[in-house]
Amino acid sequence: MEAVVDTTTLANGLKVVVLPDPSTSVVALAVHYDVGFRSEPPGSTGFAHLFEHLMFQGSEHLDKGELPRLIQGSGGIFNGFTRPDATVYFEQLPAGALELALYCEADRMRAPKITEENLSNQIAVVKEEIRVNVLNQPYGGFPWLVDLPPLLFETFANAHNGYGSFDDLDAASLEDVRGFFDRYYCPANAVVTIAGAVDAASAHTMVERYFGDIPERDVAPRPSFSEPLLSGERRSERVDSHAPLPALAIGYRVPDPIGDEERYDATVLMASLLTHGSASRLFDRLVRREKLASDVGAMWGGLDSAWTSRDPTYLAFVVHYPDTGLAERIISSIDDEIDAVAAGVPASALEPVLAQLTSEHWMHVDRKYELAVQAGFFEQQRGRARLAFELADRLAAAASRVSDVAAEWFAPRNRGVCILVPGGAS
Repeated sequence: MEAVVDTTTLANGLKVVVLPDPSTSVVALAVHYDVGFRSEPPGSTGFAHLFEHLMFQGSEHLDKGELPRLIQGSGGIFNGFTRPDATVYFEQLPAGALELALYCEADRMRAPKITEENLSNQIAVVKEEIRVNVLNQPYGGFPWLVDLPPLLFETFANAHNGYGSFDDLDAASLEDVRGFFDRYYCPANAVVTIAGAVDAASAHTMVERYFGDIPERDVAPRPSFSEPLLSGERRSERVDSHAPLPALAIGYRVPDPIGDEERYDATVLMASLLTHGSASRLFDRLVRREKLASDVGAMWGGLDSAWTSRDPTYLAFVVHYPDTGLAERIISSIDDEIDAVAAGVPASALEPVLAQLTSEHWMHVDRKYELAVQAGFFEQQRGRARLAFELADRLAAAASRVSDVAAEWFAPRNRGVCILVPGGAS
């Protein structure tokens, strides 16, 4: 039976996507706001992530801590995260608790508690998160935070540290925060996605009940963040005093995920062929046969999903290895494998890659909150929530372009290379 994807737009501009599934007893809600790291102006690094934290500090009718108490007390889970092009909040609950989750999300879309006290304590929380996750963590932020973006991009929007500097965070004012809310957290800049045990008519009725009276506000125009491709390889090196082993990251600019879908999808296949699992080409060569590395993997835009960013973005190969003198041999081996893919890949070599990606995709979206989050990204960025159910077919259709993509996009002139060495190494 074909999946049902029901979409509508409220009078205030809020987009609503409903993905009913009568076979489950849970329901998930995701709210995507079209604002992320790239939206931050100079002097306001880390602001999108800081505001994500502020949205958990209470709202017009909910005191601080009330949302977690209500959601978890109903048997649910909740969270939020910030990406280059979106900030997302989600819950998954027993089906009968959907109305509660809608009430909570609508209340904080309408009026989060933006106070000096909340701002001050969340600046402190974010700074401590940076200390724990980046400054005092082996490989903290490598390579997505401060290493590859400045090599691969020129503009502040694309190249800056999305976690933020302590100086910028400390400088955030109540006026800044309220302006950020007014500019980006309006209904017409958001998508509400509901997946699971609910019918479309009931879901739309409930969304209208809780979100329909939130006043319409103008949407901030989204600027173009496009940049020319690189004209030559760029390199950097940094010392990490916490790292036990050296590491390197090779980042390549990739085709537009939306404007050049088939080539981008072929890039996803190529990355999996090279790095996904112990049967991948780079793992087999670098780890198993040549014993140059302890592991090898890939990151999309420095993060964990190929389907959350607009153009421009990048693919990074990340390798940890036992000796600093091995870096050039590893880079040369990666170049060899890319050249081999560019020379031609038989369909039989891509079949297990497609099977693995397809299986993992369906396992992923079988969790209703993951389906709501993924469909929300597709609706917000492409106007195509249904793509969550079509992705496997799209990847299969792109298989014939894998070699072309390897040849066109994965030359040294289109990459940045960052080498991380442990403290005291040279």
